[in-house]
Amino acid sequence: MSLEEYKGVAIFAQQVDNKLSSIAFELIGKAHELAADLGTDVTAVVLGSNIANLADELAEYGADKVVVIDDPALETYRTEPYAQALTAYINEYKPEIMLVGATAIGRDLGPTVSARVKTGLTADCTSLEIGDFPLQAREGQEQKHNQLLMTRPAFGGNTIATIACPDNRPQMATVRPGVMQKLEKQAGRKAEVINFKPELKENNRFVEILNIVKNVATTVDIMDAKILVSGGRGVGSPENFKLLDDLAEVLGGTVSCSRAVVDAGWKPKDLQVGQTGKTVRPNVYFAIGISGAIQHTAGMEESDIIIAINKDETAPIFDVADYGIVGDLNKILPALTEALKAEVASK
Repeated sequence: MSLEEYKGVAIFAQQVDNKLSSIAFELIGKAHELAADLGTDVTAVVLGSNIANLADELAEYGADKVVVIDDPALETYRTEPYAQALTAYINEYKPEIMLVGATAIGRDLGPTVSARVKTGLTADCTSLEIGDFPLQAREGQEQKHNQLLMTRPAFGGNTIATIACPDNRPQMATVRPGVMQKLEKQAGRKAEVINFKPELKENNRFVEILNIVKNVATTVDIMDAKILVSGGRGVGSPENFKLLDDLAEVLGGTVSCSRAVVDAGWKPKDLQVGQTGKTVRPNVYFAIGISGAIQHTAGMEESDIIIAINKDETAPIFDVADYGIVGDLNKILPALTEALKAEVASK
């Protein structure tokens, strides 16, 4: 493998039912930062059937090039045809970096493709940057420059690992949704569009889709919420979440929770914030009865304003909070809710 042949930063632009997923725009935003450090460009690779119309939207969110792989076999996600297509793109165009969203699709597709192109993959990254590897120069060991440094929580979130792939290309990572910032949309922005048509060979790894059942969502996606009222084990019981529901209703917000609440069966997994849940970035985040372990804060520390309510004044959540209230949430929340109701009614 000649590493010099590999140039550019590419992202897999996930689409479902011909609608681009938000993670595609988030990856383009981060790819622009990496490409600026490397002096190169950003390519978005979109796979599907009858998807040519998606190229303009990817361009408006910052893609310099859009590679469209349009084939009837790619209409609905299946591992084998998607893996063949993305592998063919990498072998043909040789991107130096390939980013994939850590979604249900990306977590299946990314490792499959990385194995086929004989490179490594760092999963579930929360930070990406260009730097030197090893991080500190060591006597007798070459320090390589302009490497992709991929950071992710490890050992249950108790430590942070920075990983590099200095000897293989492309450097591949899956990235958690909600972690990276997408660029502002520039209406009318154009990109070079490349229609790539790899040969997709049906084999015994192709699956036949017999039926697709679309469930109607019963919960709000907390990743889209501007105000989150999040509760932890300290709330005390599922019944006590009524206090959080009341506060969220007054604020026009959404209730979320910590892993301990999900493990206890009080709330569904879709509402979990944290390393093993969802990464959120609301304007206001209430952390109520949440201790603030790193597994939780990793998923919400980028919130604009964090307000913590906890009876333990030494709780780690106060280290990341902008405002903290030490006291009994059973007294604080009703009083806060009534005060906010009165304020809203006065306007």
